[in-house]
Amino acid sequence: MDIDTLAAAFPDASGYLNTASLGLPASAGVEAIERHLGQWRAGRCDPPDFDDDVERSRRAYARIVGVAASSVAAIGQVSVATGLVASSIPDGARVLCAEEDFTSVLFPFLADRRLDVQVVPLDRVLDSITPDIDLVAVSAVQSADGRRLDLDALAGIAADAGARTFVDITQAAGWVELDAGRFDVTACGAYKWLCCPRGAGFMTVNDSASDWIVPRHANWYAGDDPWTSIYGPPLRLSEQARRFDTSPAWIAWVGSAPAVELLAEAGPGVIGSHDVALANALLDRLGLPPSDSAIVAVDTPHAEALTAAGIRSAGRAGKVRLSFHHYNTIDDVELVADLLGAADR
Repeated sequence: MDIDTLAAAFPDASGYLNTASLGLPASAGVEAIERHLGQWRAGRCDPPDFDDDVERSRRAYARIVGVAASSVAAIGQVSVATGLVASSIPDGARVLCAEEDFTSVLFPFLADRRLDVQVVPLDRVLDSITPDIDLVAVSAVQSADGRRLDLDALAGIAADAGARTFVDITQAAGWVELDAGRFDVTACGAYKWLCCPRGAGFMTVNDSASDWIVPRHANWYAGDDPWTSIYGPPLRLSEQARRFDTSPAWIAWVGSAPAVELLAEAGPGVIGSHDVALANALLDRLGLPPSDSAIVAVDTPHAEALTAAGIRSAGRAGKVRLSFHHYNTIDDVELVADLLGAADR
């Protein structure tokens, strides 16, 4: 699927440059939710019917991040996965984090007094991975400013040091080509670049991590056949990553399946090339060097001018953050550049 065909499957997004906060839904996802609401109101919803939405989403996400569907767990939020990892590593484990990172990656480790957490600037993370580090926990793309971590280097250095890895790919999945299976655990909030309703998310667990991650939130939906694991012992958890599933927020998955399938069909290579090209076009217009990110963070006093003109962006870490996705065009670039240029005159 080419980028124009993909964009046509989403609502008009003129001036919307805030995907890093909240992605826009696929038109098919909105229609699916509307159908569901009508069925719910009429009393025609049957809970097992939602299983297909979860499984469709799981399979499509697996294609996007380069793993088998059996390695993907369906969760609600990144902090759920982070907390699971933090609670599964042994007492006294040394955890390396980036100080600029999103707190859903940091807080579960910092809150666990059993752990020895070392926090360093992002640009020192790779150099700080030594044999005494037990786990590296970091985001693939920084939420505040779009800086990307060298994932190839992270995988190689961590393997050489014998360190486990936990990577938040919320700001990467969908536009960054990656192999999630190279890391012990990855987590993704799907309501940003995957354009899902909030309440849908994913975790990948590779073969080695499945041996040490403890399914502490084991629940009825974590069995191979959830509808036969809703009452009583014995423990009947799936042998696949779905053993880490959380009970799904059904309506979120109704809207997720169409969106994730569309993004998987286009692929992160096509999407990422488009997104980064637009971001670099804006940087060029502003006289700034190019980057490898779909996120642009600019230091400008003219945020109000953008808002007044209908540009949707976000303020993060003292800068204006603009994020480009498949539904954006060069017209968005020109509008922002012209507004900021005019405001400076």
